[in-house]
Amino acid sequence: MKQAWIPFASRPVPRYTSYPTAADFTQNVAEPDARLWASAMTPDKPISVYIHIPFCEKLCFYCGCATSVPNGYSRIASYLETLHREIDLWAAALGDHAGMAHLHFGGGSPNALSATDFQELVAHAARAFRLRPDAEIAVEIDPRNLSPDFVQAMATSGVSRVSFGVQTLSQKVQEAVGRVQPKILLSEGIERLHAAGIRDINMDLMYGLPHQTVTDVEEAAHFAAEMGAARISLFGYAHVPWFAKHQKAIDEDALPGLQARFEQAEAGAHTLELAGYQAIGLDHFARAGDSLAIAARAGTLQRNFQGYTDDPCDTLIGIGSTAISQFSEGYAQNFKDRPSWQNAIHAGRLPVERGVAITEDDRLRARAIERLMCDLEVDVDAICDEMGAPRGSLADALETARFLQSAGLCQLDRTTIRVPTEARLFLRTVAQSLDGRYKPATRRHAKAV
Repeated sequence: MKQAWIPFASRPVPRYTSYPTAADFTQNVAEPDARLWASAMTPDKPISVYIHIPFCEKLCFYCGCATSVPNGYSRIASYLETLHREIDLWAAALGDHAGMAHLHFGGGSPNALSATDFQELVAHAARAFRLRPDAEIAVEIDPRNLSPDFVQAMATSGVSRVSFGVQTLSQKVQEAVGRVQPKILLSEGIERLHAAGIRDINMDLMYGLPHQTVTDVEEAAHFAAEMGAARISLFGYAHVPWFAKHQKAIDEDALPGLQARFEQAEAGAHTLELAGYQAIGLDHFARAGDSLAIAARAGTLQRNFQGYTDDPCDTLIGIGSTAISQFSEGYAQNFKDRPSWQNAIHAGRLPVERGVAITEDDRLRARAIERLMCDLEVDVDAICDEMGAPRGSLADALETARFLQSAGLCQLDRTTIRVPTEARLFLRTVAQSLDGRYKPATRRHAKAV
């Protein structure tokens, strides 16, 4: 890492999976707003749906997700009963639309559900939102608890893509983060998925974990490539113990420093590119023939709360506690507190706690941020033309980018901001120059690297 980059590496910046970011959500947006936005759907527009399953058999120390250990199936069953009700509430609230083009299950661990309950949940969502024949159904899973019955349930339900949580193969690192999963367990799980006809496997890898080395990251990248992963994400561990309390179990003295994190990320990316993967945006890689790589080459790649996507839907309905819905008018987040979420649904209300309405300036900046995050470059005046805004509306971004250019984090060519490949890890830092709402908050966002 260049010396000039070090001060930027430790600065907290948003992930920009949305704009405005969740830091701008307030209770000024509530259930009536979400209901109004949902009703504004039109018959020519399909929707995407995300269903949040906030349970894991064991908590991994590094995890920052909204999840918990159920300690028996009764809590899951109670949650599921409410989840089915929420599906019906959203289905009734939506205006006429062109059906569901994408259904994504995340968590937590969706395979904390029984095979039968998972099948019933998919079937209910498919009926309620009119699953399109060409729809993708994707599921995030914990390979430690992947039973043959659940694999068969996914295949029977039409699941076409599975995200497999690998993270690392190093036993020392696995023990340090509370996620021990032998390589043979991972291999056998992938083979069962393939045998069931689920061929599109995403793999999640991490760098920056306690005791992790460059060799560890390279080994995991080699494994993902050898197992034929269609897509691979290589995320940096974000140590935020004030937010994710169980991260306090991680020994901070064992965490790699900024330079080591940078070297691990670079080594992982280099390994994957040598194996034939195309680098996509900040931290994703895909086979050349995968739809994500095709979208990246075509300039149609997008970004939402699940990361990089080729899903073109403007509307995303988030179902479950903490889930976020996205409309052209704004974002709406469900209650994080599970009893409040359940009480709202049982009272017949959409369980929206907070959100943000999108202004015209937000819309302009969101488009520019998305293109930079997806393409590593953006012509701000071209974005102004596209969005019907006066040229110069993003002049403040160019001023900030000039400062970043002096450190080598980006390049300016008149009104185009470009992030060089070697500075890819600072993509969020450069994107922040386009953020008209940003306020420094050391305990809000993850570090840049």
